[in-house]
Amino acid sequence: MPADEPSVSDEAPGAGGLSAAPVRQVLSDSVYEGIKTMVMDHEIAPGARVGIEAVARTLNVSPTPVREALARLEADGLVVKRSLSGYRATELLTRQGVEELFEMRLLLEPRAAALAALNADDSQLDAIEGILEDMQAHPGPAGTYAAYRDFAALDQRFHDAIAEAAHRPLLADAVQRLHAHLHVFRLSSLRSEGDPTTAEHGRVVRAILRRRAERAAEAMAEHLTRSLERQLDRFES
Repeated sequence: MPADEPSVSDEAPGAGGLSAAPVRQVLSDSVYEGIKTMVMDHEIAPGARVGIEAVARTLNVSPTPVREALARLEADGLVVKRSLSGYRATELLTRQGVEELFEMRLLLEPRAAALAALNADDSQLDAIEGILEDMQAHPGPAGTYAAYRDFAALDQRFHDAIAEAAHRPLLADAVQRLHAHLHVFRLSSLRSEGDPTTAEHGRVVRAILRRRAERAAEAMAEHLTRSLERQLDRFES
């Protein structure tokens, strides 16, 4: 929420006698996205304390929606709450952390892709294909988080949708809980032009649509392996 916009009291009743719930939700989402942007773009530095009052002044809101947003961001793995010291932005993944994250993904997601090829219903296939088409409208994201936010969200939706289409709830839950897109995209606010992610996703989708389980697993493993290589290159530069 830009600082020059009027604040909306999270306690105020809805205008015209309408319920305040929709207004509260809009405010909550706006504050969440505002703080998330600060963390992703390192305006709040990795490891730095997140002052609730200071953030509230920056976003021109009361402290209540800031606290609510920080609870959501803690669930996302972007902030951590420490006793006596309040919230802090989480540290960036180290090289070892990136390797461990992708180790987990390589254990889970190729299997999810294979099961999706076998078990996805028509509506799930349509949804996966639709997400890919949406990603093709956001090629080569670069710049600040605001510039690639939609791409990052679609990337997560893509992987989550495949996991859900596997029809294995525990597997889908494990994939979603990794929050891989946030950790990876946060490593650098500058993304390279010509990013091959969408093309790699396309190979996964084609295998799933053709019900080729083994090929879907291979395509997902290839995508994750290449993505890992791209992330590790950041530590060499």
